[in-house]
Amino acid sequence: MTILIAGAGISGLSTAWALTKRGIPVTLLEQGPIPNPLSASGDQHRIIRRAYGGQGGYQRRIGDAYAAWDEMWDDIGRKHLVETGFMLLSQQPGDGGEVYRDGLAVGGYPFEELSPAETAQRYPFIDPATIRYGAVSQEGGVLLCQKIAADLRDWLIANGANVRENAEVTSVDAAAGAVTLADGSTLTGDHVVVTAGAWTLGLFPGLAQSLTTYRTAVVYLTPPEDLREAWERCPAILDPGGPIDGYVLPPVAGTGLKFGAGIHKYKAPPNRDRTPAPGEGETLRNHFSPPFARIEEYRVDDVVTCAYTFTSDEHFFATTQDKATIVSACSGHGYKFGAVVGQKLAEGVVSKDFERARIWLEARD
Repeated sequence: MTILIAGAGISGLSTAWALTKRGIPVTLLEQGPIPNPLSASGDQHRIIRRAYGGQGGYQRRIGDAYAAWDEMWDDIGRKHLVETGFMLLSQQPGDGGEVYRDGLAVGGYPFEELSPAETAQRYPFIDPATIRYGAVSQEGGVLLCQKIAADLRDWLIANGANVRENAEVTSVDAAAGAVTLADGSTLTGDHVVVTAGAWTLGLFPGLAQSLTTYRTAVVYLTPPEDLREAWERCPAILDPGGPIDGYVLPPVAGTGLKFGAGIHKYKAPPNRDRTPAPGEGETLRNHFSPPFARIEEYRVDDVVTCAYTFTSDEHFFATTQDKATIVSACSGHGYKFGAVVGQKLAEGVVSKDFERARIWLEARD
């Protein structure tokens, strides 16, 4: 049995890892370098957390995600998870911070609720006049994407996988289990696993009824010097409240202070507008006032564009067509499940029961 994997973001890398551990020959194909800075998995760091609001299926699956990451750390010999915990802020009734907090409460998961004054005393970059409360959980943290990708690439090569960087897949023949590369060559396997992220619709345009690709960006900032220490000890902020659908990752393990906002995304194919627009960093930054005080004093250091594929309800997507299985574990929250997504897809390859993997990935139970 030989498996071809198209796309070496975290889902593709993890699938190759899980199959290689089972002794199954793998050819992993990536259109750029690994890690690829254009990939959704190519940024500095991403959040892992328990809170999921109304998506209880994913909330319950976080334990499996942690177990898979632990197995991966054992294999690569390093742990690329900084356990910061996470924080929620609420600015108005029914906003993201409140939805996530209520989901934790319903699930029986512990958290500490703080008054506005207590929140600002602990984290002085927050304007207490703009929030209703804060909530802090000790379970959660920051995954170091670029380090994970580089170490997985090296582990795969050391363990006999065929890892091909700068090998763009331009088409997939699901009936034949074959892929064609940009150089015109064709590869054939027993099964093709497509983990191409935002480039999925370029290979399977018929999936546009289920998947939509968006372009967005994140901004890296330097805070005022008197707030630097508070940010360095801050939890990951899953939601700052209000209407922006935002998140903030603290500067840990050599990464920058990262702000991202769902309100900033728009529909676009993955290669469009990948150069940041003039002033885009300041626009992104300014979405975060409120709840952060003195936002104009934060210096813009870098703007990184991103492309993601979403389903309408932000659940993962998986389907099998003949000898090809196509997976989109984006929807804005896919990275934290990367290791276990790879395990579930590998189990599907071995058992030939991809339906079981699909049910787990879509997490509707």
